[in-house]
Amino acid sequence: MADIEIITETLEPFGRAVSVAVPAGPIDAVVFTGDGQHVVPWAEDLVGTARAGTLVVGVHRVDDEHERLGEYSPGVEPARFDAHERFVLRTVRPWVAERFGVSLPAERTAIFGASAGGELALALGLRHPATFGTVLCASPGAGYRPPESVPTDMAPTYLVAGRDEPFFRGNALRWALALAEANIESVMTERAGGHGDGFWRDEFPLMLAWAFDR
Repeated sequence: MADIEIITETLEPFGRAVSVAVPAGPIDAVVFTGDGQHVVPWAEDLVGTARAGTLVVGVHRVDDEHERLGEYSPGVEPARFDAHERFVLRTVRPWVAERFGVSLPAERTAIFGASAGGELALALGLRHPATFGTVLCASPGAGYRPPESVPTDMAPTYLVAGRDEPFFRGNALRWALALAEANIESVMTERAGGHGDGFWRDEFPLMLAWAFDR
């Protein structure tokens, strides 16, 4: 599509592919995501919208599902998660800033994820609120649950889940309640659909609008 260009490069020392959807016009916001090979093409849906200037940056997922869960959920394999976290923060972010000439203030930077990727978004948003100014989470898994006391500086958070995925809907509601108790700005949306249905992609532009235009 002429209005965006998708660039994929492999970054060391992690040796992982990262895809970036680059808008044709000025960049006014950045969203990072896991499962990059699947999510980054959704940037096509932003063309012609108020979010057309969003740079979408996606670290590719591994093929092995257990390894993916280890990278995305802090409690599954802490060492694997920590390595992936360092890669995102210390390699991918500086590369994006240099490669695409964009500044990354927190108020113009979001972290997105769905399913296990939603756990990653919640974890990075909670652990690094000065980096990721908004958390966008769809249908999170249960491997990463709210701490007993959610930090009061956690980034504003947008949660969405399908009515036909009770397990994941329950996880999203658990986080929504914990955020409300901590007085964190948040929204919880329920959609028709089951796990992995198209409502994730449909919700993506709405989430970005909430992140950067509300």
